[in-house]
Amino acid sequence: MSSSPLSKKRRLSGTETKTGSHCSSSNSVRTDLSHTPANGMAKNGNDAEIDEGLYSRQLYVLGHEAMKRMQNSNVLISGMRGLGVEIAKNVILGGVRSVTIHDEGVAEWRDLSSQFYLREEDLGKNRAEVSQARLAELNSYVPVTGYTGPLTEDYLTKFQVVVLTNSTLDEQQTLGEFCHSKGIKLIVADTRGLFGQLFCDFGEEMIVYDTNGEQPLSAMISMITKDSAGVVTCLDEARHGFESGDYVTFTEIQGMTELNGCKPVEIKVLGPYTFSICDTSGFTDYIRGGIVSQVKMPKKISFKSLSSSLAQPEFLMTDFAKMEFPGQMHLGFQAIHAFQKKHGHLPAPWSQADGEELLALAKDVNSAQTGSAKVEQLNESLIKKMSYVAAGDLAPVNAFFGGLAAQEVMKACTGKFMPIMQWLYFDALECLAEEEGFMLTEEECAPKNCRYDGQVAVFGTKMQDLLAKQRYFLVGAGAIGCELLKNFAMIGLAAGEGEVIVTDMDTIEKSNLNRQFLFRPWDVTKMKSDTAAAAVKLMNPAIKITGHQNRVGPDTERIYDDDFFESLDGVANALDNVDARMYMDRRCVYYRKPLLESGTLGTKGNVQVVIPFLTESYSSSQDPPEKSIPICTLKNFPNAIEHTLQWARDEFEGLFKQPPENAMQYLTYRTLKLPGAQPAEVLEALYKSLVTDCPQNWADCVAWARNHWQCQYSNNIRQLLHNFPPDQVQSEGSSQAQTNECCFQELHMDYVVAAANLFAQTYGLQGSTDRAGVIKILQDVKVPPFTPRSGVKIHDDDTNFHMDFIVAASNLRAENYDIPPTDRHKSKLIAGKIIPAIATTTAAVVGLVCLELFKIIKGHKKLESYKNGFMNLALPFFAFSEPIAAPKHKVNWTYRECTCIHLLPHLHAGILKFVFTGFLSVSCSMTEIVTKVSKKKLGKHVKALVFELCCNDLSDEDVEVPYVRYTIR
Repeated sequence: MSSSPLSKKRRLSGTETKTGSHCSSSNSVRTDLSHTPANGMAKNGNDAEIDEGLYSRQLYVLGHEAMKRMQNSNVLISGMRGLGVEIAKNVILGGVRSVTIHDEGVAEWRDLSSQFYLREEDLGKNRAEVSQARLAELNSYVPVTGYTGPLTEDYLTKFQVVVLTNSTLDEQQTLGEFCHSKGIKLIVADTRGLFGQLFCDFGEEMIVYDTNGEQPLSAMISMITKDSAGVVTCLDEARHGFESGDYVTFTEIQGMTELNGCKPVEIKVLGPYTFSICDTSGFTDYIRGGIVSQVKMPKKISFKSLSSSLAQPEFLMTDFAKMEFPGQMHLGFQAIHAFQKKHGHLPAPWSQADGEELLALAKDVNSAQTGSAKVEQLNESLIKKMSYVAAGDLAPVNAFFGGLAAQEVMKACTGKFMPIMQWLYFDALECLAEEEGFMLTEEECAPKNCRYDGQVAVFGTKMQDLLAKQRYFLVGAGAIGCELLKNFAMIGLAAGEGEVIVTDMDTIEKSNLNRQFLFRPWDVTKMKSDTAAAAVKLMNPAIKITGHQNRVGPDTERIYDDDFFESLDGVANALDNVDARMYMDRRCVYYRKPLLESGTLGTKGNVQVVIPFLTESYSSSQDPPEKSIPICTLKNFPNAIEHTLQWARDEFEGLFKQPPENAMQYLTYRTLKLPGAQPAEVLEALYKSLVTDCPQNWADCVAWARNHWQCQYSNNIRQLLHNFPPDQVQSEGSSQAQTNECCFQELHMDYVVAAANLFAQTYGLQGSTDRAGVIKILQDVKVPPFTPRSGVKIHDDDTNFHMDFIVAASNLRAENYDIPPTDRHKSKLIAGKIIPAIATTTAAVVGLVCLELFKIIKGHKKLESYKNGFMNLALPFFAFSEPIAAPKHKVNWTYRECTCIHLLPHLHAGILKFVFTGFLSVSCSMTEIVTKVSKKKLGKHVKALVFELCCNDLSDEDVEVPYVRYTIR
């Protein structure tokens, strides 16, 4: 960015390069920032339609309203070094109205350490011009413009959000004051080696519509008192989960009806099952029932301008172990600006002289401060380390801050989630050598005119050589996998004698493109691993990378065998399920390989590092199981849409999945081998499917669907009402059931059409979506009259019509119980158990993963050097802690007296595993024993046996001991 101040002439100068769908360039300024992509599906703007096929996972994070607000925002991102391009990538994937990238500088060698859209042939070219076309490929809905002139006042007024990176402090203050006065939201982001800062100014009055993004809570009521502050008691089946200051509304209360449908009421939590509300002393007496629901209330927040906030900073803590550091780093960054202004460059890498000068400048800055900006005593060691690494440019740090800054852009555009108030500082000093006082030489860290200059400035050339020799196994090439590969390429992992092996058996789908940024629309249906490998080869041609299409598991242990794992330096997981994670964890524990584990859920992310003999493994701790829905609630007394959706899923399985499986069991002669009474049940169901319910034509399918509708949504509900009359109190506190009438409402037709088509597909018949034809058939369908039975007990126990059926079935069920229905989008999230995802969280999490990778490669031995991390960008919240130490095993134990070997009936990891529970007096070899017991010959790929020892100590207590590996080849 130019160091010149805002022009008073309000002129426009410089050049812009812009794109629609990879369009032409021009010197004229773009005024119409709306855009229609090549496929003509939608455009960003007030009349925007949202491409749910592309944004599906992100929509579950932001919601439709926030997405529409974001599509009205034009964003300027200044500075196209590593941090700037990372922010731009995430914002473009997010789907704003337009993005303009700005830079007046040209590409240098040190930029290639983290700017993944610059190549060696781009050296000397303007960074914005080169990056524009490559960024434009990320999202055809977002036009990307490159601008290379100075930032003038007239130019800035085109934007709702301005992001400054790689800018001077003078520029930040001047532009910050202008933006603050004009209501333009400002974000300032900077990284200096292992340090980073982020600042937000979203104006004097900003409305946050949803502070945390969580689904509103609800609870069932058992009592409400009449008092000056009425006390609400919830059923003691589950804690209400509310917090003081929350707002709630009430429905279905009998007696104290004044609360039903009232305006949101602020509450004060009294306990896990109670809270107080407004004055209820004048209300009628409470009788029974009722549901209390949380309401998201808009919150107004105010920001100070950058100049004001410099003098009175408000910090967001990112590491509770270093609570004194934000103030120190706040001064350190100002001192770096002062040094750069004085000399025209950053402090030289690991220069002791520059370190002393920066310390003196920091003292001067501190002495000029007043109030909260001033610290009592400078941390001289920290300030010097900031000087030593300030010239560095690290891809992982830029990935972390790029994810955070892009999320703040989205908050500024949408009012969704709580912004950072107002400064955030972060450091990763644990990545340096563990020895106290360790110093690298200036010579080792000086620029070499190579693509790793920005990284060598921090870690030196020896570390770069180590990175090039690494052999790593990456499991998964999805969102996290793509980000890891990008970072691997930038840091030079396996760029010499090493290799990265990435495996993923999936192909690319359209919905992947919103987060898995290595893929493009023309890559859809291609294999993820090969496509990702080719993409990162363009970013760094030196990386040695091989793509596989294998699922990791017992079936591929002949491929990923002893030789394979023993050749690795480490493993990185990029998986989407716990079972595969635990499998890879077991493999890494056995082969004593470090494991980098991470995951995301919407705006939440976590990082775990597993180091052999130092930390606990991934499998050592597990999350509690998901809370299940009671059968009686599911079958008879639902009170939430989640209950009706689960019921609809079960209905789908029973109607359209189980009958074909029964038929297949019968045809393959497996029915009679089933245990207990299952053979008779399967045969009875099979007879119903093939004889009594078997349709001959489309009309039969419609008739079946109509009668099934009658059974589920009218007759069964009438039976329930017969058993539980409306005036009978339900101990469950659920809604009173009611029947559905008339099969020709739109929702009812949705159900009949979907069910009839699914039924037709099951029997290989031609279906139809002609509603007029369906109505005509329905007019001739005879529906048997219903008579309730006495003495019946209530037991306590997408284009293919699948989602159409589940949504219709769920909403019909909800209609029975007066539960508010939900749309297809939310239904798919709940019923499909879809994991919400957004690119910002993924980028930030992977940045932290790669910082831990640096520590592993440097060979850190101290537990406190490593950091497990958890973040929630919505709050925002960050927490880091050292990993839990590996368990220690007792040494004084004896073999339990027993003489048997139990062979487990499976091969594990190319190893035959069995339990050895004592001494055996045998003269044959261990391989012969295993062969005799298992009655199988050992495969050639089996190179070791694993013994599970059952032992006790001298006091005869059971003792947990590690597996014993017995090498045979």
